[in-house]
Amino acid sequence: NNRREKTMKNYVIVTDSTADLPVNIIEEYGIVVLPLTFGFENENYMDYPDHREFGISEFYDRIKKGEKSNTAMINSSAFEKHFEQILDEGNDILYMAFSSGLSGTYASSVTAKEELLTRHKDARIECIDTLSASLGEGLLVYCAAQKKREGFTIDETKQWILDNRLHLCHWFTVDDLFHLKRGGRINSMTATLGTALSVKPVLHVDNEGFLIPVSNVRGRKKSLVSMLERMEKTYDNPEGNSVFISHADCIGDAEYLAELVKEKFKIKEVIINYIGPVIGSHTGQGCVALFFFGTER
Repeated sequence: NNRREKTMKNYVIVTDSTADLPVNIIEEYGIVVLPLTFGFENENYMDYPDHREFGISEFYDRIKKGEKSNTAMINSSAFEKHFEQILDEGNDILYMAFSSGLSGTYASSVTAKEELLTRHKDARIECIDTLSASLGEGLLVYCAAQKKREGFTIDETKQWILDNRLHLCHWFTVDDLFHLKRGGRINSMTATLGTALSVKPVLHVDNEGFLIPVSNVRGRKKSLVSMLERMEKTYDNPEGNSVFISHADCIGDAEYLAELVKEKFKIKEVIINYIGPVIGSHTGQGCVALFFFGTER
């Protein structure tokens, strides 16, 4: 009987603010979201999903004016503090991390887990690299939370995530190439030429969770249509059909893409939300990203 009780212990789904999930989903499913940090020269802020420390529109206004925002991952002592609180309330932890291809956050969580398990012998802490970012990470977390609500155990939910994370397709385009150049994603020659020719790169996140430029398209509308074309090639409808779109302060473009998607596919819901300041620091203002489950990334 004791064995059964142990497997029936409640678990909490934890993720990062880089999942860019809307507050209503976080609250409805009881998801715990840990903030990364961002800031301008001598200012630092915690990136909460409700943007309580720094307004999201104000953030993009400053980015548009050319200010540089720096970001920092969650370190292992912050993970220990957050995780310990959850363990002390008698819960196990299923943590879904921002892609290890883009941040050291996942590695920090593993360090914290090892430390905590020396003190909490009977605790379960599962750290999973989602290999995803923005609402791609968010869509995976949202589906995992739905599985938990359906009664999946921590092991079943973990297995579901591992089975499905490489089916989570990430496609996005940016308006200005210089932010990607600063992050070392493209070289300056490409950035200068692209900006002169109004070339919009279409990028995706690959199976290792890295950001990869895939093609260049001339003009903004074409780049949005190009993402829809990518979706047509791989879109698969196993998971009740949610499609997520995130945007860096360009809601009109996000809504245009949402309409294209709804016209093309019979989709139950398309959820749109901001790209938060941590990812927005690297994409700049004007990024639009499309996330869905497909046959492959």
